[in-house]
Amino acid sequence: MMTPKSGISVAVAIGMIFLFVTVGSAQRQMEKLGRGMVAINQGGGKVYVGWRMLATDPDDIAFNLYGATDGAKSVKLNDRPITQSTNYVVTGVDTGKTNAYIVRPLIGEAEQAASKPFTLRANAPAQPYISIPLKTPDGYTPNDASVGDLDGDGEYEIVLHQVGRGRDNAQSGTTTEPILHAYKLDGTFMWRINLGRNIREGAHYTQFMVYDLDGDGKAGVACKTADGTVDGKGKVIGDANADYRNSKGYILDGPEFLTIFDGQTGAELATTDYIPPRGSVSDWGDDYGNRVDRFLACVAYLDGQRPSLVMCRGYYTRAVLAAWNFRGGTLSNVWTFDSDDGTPGNRDYRGQGNHNLSVGDVDGDGKDEIVYGACAIDDNGTGLYSTGLGHGDAMHLSDIDPDRPGLEVFAIHERPRHPYGANLRDAGSGKVIWGLQLRDPGRGLAMDIDPRHRGYECWANNSDGLYNCRGEKIADSKPRSCNMGIWWDGDLLREILDGSSPRRRGGGRGGAFIDKWDYANGTATRLLDGGDYDCVTNNGTKANPCLCADILGDWREEVVWRTRDNRELRVFTTTIPTDHRFYTLMHDLTYRLSVVWQNVAYNQPTQPGFYLGADMQKPPHPRIKTTGHANADQ
Repeated sequence: MMTPKSGISVAVAIGMIFLFVTVGSAQRQMEKLGRGMVAINQGGGKVYVGWRMLATDPDDIAFNLYGATDGAKSVKLNDRPITQSTNYVVTGVDTGKTNAYIVRPLIGEAEQAASKPFTLRANAPAQPYISIPLKTPDGYTPNDASVGDLDGDGEYEIVLHQVGRGRDNAQSGTTTEPILHAYKLDGTFMWRINLGRNIREGAHYTQFMVYDLDGDGKAGVACKTADGTVDGKGKVIGDANADYRNSKGYILDGPEFLTIFDGQTGAELATTDYIPPRGSVSDWGDDYGNRVDRFLACVAYLDGQRPSLVMCRGYYTRAVLAAWNFRGGTLSNVWTFDSDDGTPGNRDYRGQGNHNLSVGDVDGDGKDEIVYGACAIDDNGTGLYSTGLGHGDAMHLSDIDPDRPGLEVFAIHERPRHPYGANLRDAGSGKVIWGLQLRDPGRGLAMDIDPRHRGYECWANNSDGLYNCRGEKIADSKPRSCNMGIWWDGDLLREILDGSSPRRRGGGRGGAFIDKWDYANGTATRLLDGGDYDCVTNNGTKANPCLCADILGDWREEVVWRTRDNRELRVFTTTIPTDHRFYTLMHDLTYRLSVVWQNVAYNQPTQPGFYLGADMQKPPHPRIKTTGHANADQ
């Protein structure tokens, strides 16, 4: 079933292709980002300041940091140009006064234009987060979030899914109406979209994609809509009075739409019929509405230059992916892949999908493929390969083994009928490199937590220990968590991001935490306890944050948690200095798209397209060109 057949020659060929593409592929259109300035009061007169290095910066760029107190003239704070990091701890600060910080890049000896300032208000409390007050509707809870530059100013805004009463696809019952909100990081409320009664609430129904799809320098929002959806300007899509909910709360009749919303205003920009339509409900594996409404989505650079939207339906049985371009205000269908349309070989792709997906250039041709669980769909909408390994709940695409050419996938599989319950495979060919014979693993994770072993460590919730990227067992002990990861402290290892729920023991007082794996002693050490700040996680045993991504400061990641009372988002950013310096992860192609799909169904952590860990090489320069507006800072 696995096609094409692969071996050492394929791996070598892929490595050669990757080398060629690095040199000769086309540039990809990406957002123009500013410096992402952030300043955090650490108490005792110390202020941590962080900012972005961009992939478009020269390697030898330096920075000068300036501060201004109570509106006075800015004063340079560093004695020498800052060349080894993109963070700085300012001491002797009178935090009882307002302090504003900017950086000016130095190219050669010439200072460049200043960044936008970050203002730390007078008497700001010593806390490692930025507060965003919410307009949460009564009975709702802040859930998944995503980011995009909605207004073209070079900085990110947050799009938040507000969830009321939801239902899993397997559960009957009516739900509340899914709501999307947009907020600026300074707390400004931008818009509200109500998807309406004809979109059911639950993890598998609404996958919202936040990205600049048309290259105008501003991100839009794309998702499935229906009769009664109300955009950010109050306009109703379709029939405002239609109600297609049946007696069990499922929505198995009525039109289905795909809509692009303006990111700055929430206004509808384009609406078309959703592909694939539900057709006969029983074609998807049952007759009551469980499998027909399993949706996934992503953004991919299918032509290697401009982003396309990919909307998907089904993965337990039939699987359909539809690619769209949004150009000149119009949505156009590029291709549709259907496992059940009779195309020779497509039947092998049935039942291979996950509750998540990933995107990356796995075959080295400069164009993105969609890793759809245990199979992959090529950039042109044809099947690249199907492993036949079946459905699973977790999957990670990255350069997991830096000594092999190309990318790898670490995945787990639900109730496998094969000896590869957890496995590492070649992302380009699907060939299994090594596997563990596990029964029904529910979680699995791959990231570098032990510098004594090159590459990412891999484990599953029911594995008998910790494994290196070559499948060798390196320890009997392993982290209790294999959920999410975050780059947080000053080294290149990744930290454990997780939480507890009423059905899970352990975790912080608030159920949200960051831990450091002590590889020498085989234990975890708490770095940040969300309970200290009244923060909690989402989605029960999934215990994920609203978002984890590199949205501010240097290359390390921020984590966004909600407060227990649902009235606030808190954007936590590290205040630990580091002397490791490289460009923002948001300018890595694979990583940026992983932020886009993080909200899809069962949230999975971000992963870059290069090896980020101990003894890593300098990250490769991505071939990108940025599009943005003149008001984006330098």
